[in-house]
Amino acid sequence: MRESSESWRDLLLDLSVASDNGVADCGPPTARSLLEGAREVWPTTREQRCWVHKTANILNKMPKSLHTRQGARCKEIWMARPRRMR
Repeated sequence: MRESSESWRDLLLDLSVASDNGVADCGPPTARSLLEGAREVWPTTREQRCWVHKTANILNKMPKSLHTRQGARCKEIWMARPRRMR
């Protein structure tokens, strides 16, 4: 229960300021529960996966011989200039 979405929701309800952006690694149950709780408390908050963890998850599925090149490509993505939202 202590890392459930309900527990996170209760903690977030105690905060006085809403968050515009939420960043988490969606792998561990704790992070998923945190984002689920945040969705309930702050439905307009934008979510973003942590690029460090996202890159690690991608590289873990590839042969080590591709890690340097593909890691650099992932970095190009997260370092890219943001697109204007419509």
